[in-house]
Amino acid sequence: MWAFHTPQPTQPPSLFNPPRTPPKLPSSSLTLNPSTSNSTPNHNQLIQSLCKQGDLKQAFKLLSREPNPSQRTYEVLILSCADQNSLSLAQSLHSHISENGFDQDPFLVTKLISMYAALDSLDDARKVFDKTRKRTIFVWNALFRALTLAGFGEEVLGLYRKMNRIGLPSDRFTYTYVLKACVASECMVSLLNKGKEIHAHILRHGLEGYVHIMTTLVDMYARFGCVAHASFVFEKMPVRNVVSWSAMMACYAKNGKPFEALELFREMMIETQDSAPNSVTMVSVLQACAALSALEQGKLVHAYILRRGLDSVLPVISALITMYARCGELELGQRIFDRMEKRDVVSWNSLISSYGLHGYGKKAMQIFQEMIHQGISPSPITFVSVLGACSHAGLVEEGKKLFDSMRKEHGIHPSVEHYACMVDLLGRANRLEEAAKIIDEMRIEPGAKVWGSLLGSCRIHCNVELAERASHRLFQLEPHSAGNYVLLADIYAEAEMWDDVKQVRKLLETRSLQKVAGRSWIEVRRKMYSFVSVDEPNPQIELIQSLLIKLVAEMKEKGYSPQTKVVLYDLDESEKERILLGHSEKLAVAFGLINTKKGETIRITKNLRLCEDCHSFTKFISKFTNKEILVRDVNRFHHFQNGVCSCGDYW
Repeated sequence: MWAFHTPQPTQPPSLFNPPRTPPKLPSSSLTLNPSTSNSTPNHNQLIQSLCKQGDLKQAFKLLSREPNPSQRTYEVLILSCADQNSLSLAQSLHSHISENGFDQDPFLVTKLISMYAALDSLDDARKVFDKTRKRTIFVWNALFRALTLAGFGEEVLGLYRKMNRIGLPSDRFTYTYVLKACVASECMVSLLNKGKEIHAHILRHGLEGYVHIMTTLVDMYARFGCVAHASFVFEKMPVRNVVSWSAMMACYAKNGKPFEALELFREMMIETQDSAPNSVTMVSVLQACAALSALEQGKLVHAYILRRGLDSVLPVISALITMYARCGELELGQRIFDRMEKRDVVSWNSLISSYGLHGYGKKAMQIFQEMIHQGISPSPITFVSVLGACSHAGLVEEGKKLFDSMRKEHGIHPSVEHYACMVDLLGRANRLEEAAKIIDEMRIEPGAKVWGSLLGSCRIHCNVELAERASHRLFQLEPHSAGNYVLLADIYAEAEMWDDVKQVRKLLETRSLQKVAGRSWIEVRRKMYSFVSVDEPNPQIELIQSLLIKLVAEMKEKGYSPQTKVVLYDLDESEKERILLGHSEKLAVAFGLINTKKGETIRITKNLRLCEDCHSFTKFISKFTNKEILVRDVNRFHHFQNGVCSCGDYW
């Protein structure tokens, strides 16, 4: 029997040393069992009942009078401390547990670790673990879970190695936590290799039948961008649930494979009759529709969301706002936002970024100010959205004021993403020296995003000197990113520095790097079509080519002049014009003209920046054919109508 140590009379009153006057007990509904009234009262049931009613302080007072607290009583008290977010009571309870000798009870140890984790006191959680002499797998798992949720992935993996050295076998929960630990902090290559080792352990121990382990594996590979690995694991899963389907869809949607995400969703709807998609699934599906500007499919998904009653889930609504905006229907996104009964910072961010994507920088800033006025604190992503909106609209001074307000007014320290936005904002406005100065004065390492923004701006304004500086750093930071070499070659070509163009191309060949092919997508009658080049098979390719040749000839008479400077090869003009006709967005436009009805808008998505010639060509086409054309490139939306683009030639 555990002894209860009565406090000395000289100690001041506390929760475990109450005043001599006994406390008033609750109503008769919580009275003690009459059978115990003639002996030492047992307060365990009463303490547990008080905890369930939320009267934690009264429960603690009774605990001081209970000589033999049970394991269940301590468990309920631990859970109550976590629920009421009281670290001081938690630490007092921990002391009481230690005094009564329960601090080596493995079951209560796991509960204490989880309690401290819930109270954001990881140091206390670590101390509990360190002082435990007999650590069961459940104790290890409790600490793994606590550290993983807090982002201490490398620490978890170090402890996992220690656990393996002492020969304690892992269980199915251990593997789940250590896989999550691989992506809990930064997704480094070394941690990916560790994830692959854990994958091997799972296979060796025959645990591939556990759906939650394999789903976590899919998610781990997805976070590292290893789509092929994630797909392989998913295809080999003997059992799948809605979470595993959703994880694979999210992997595709977030790693540039929206086609595959939508196809998987269709497959899931056919194969899974007993488990309907949940809100997480629908967010991934909406992201895929947004990536492809698949408006008609997005509307079908929206209808399904309404039927399933998922339109009250905030992440789903935010994804709907973004989907409609990225499909060119900004007003529909605004309408959904206006009807929201409750809004969080994510939904505000969705609306701000939507207006920024369409080039409405002032409107985005107005929404930002309205959000602040309504008492919603901006997040770091909010500033990425609103600074991006300023960049697309050329609102330089407004963007600079917002950037300065981050730390001064909102206590947010700028990250690499925010500096990249500022460099992009200044660079687009041809204030490149000012952009370079910001990089020089950064207190954190600029990183590839910042230098990439500078290089992209140098491409717009053909600044060779700064481009060479930026690309030199990018070649060190991202030696295998072909896009940086291509951008530098573009700048050299525009400056007619052909020898330097050849050198950059030789670097690409030496390092076996390939330029990302320009790809465009178009939705016609709820079906997506993809175009890469004239060499790609398409049943209508001859019709598309002949239409383009005819249109270009007629438009030349109206003043259209192909901008052959975008072709980075030293060829004659006619050959350059032939190459220009093969650009994917032109093929998509021609396909849209052939396959859409009169008055129907053509919607196209491009994976790269729209080139100057395609921009000029589409302006002419919109007027020449009296057709509304929406093109979303990697930077923003272009709304072509009657020979004018919404970007005002600023993109």
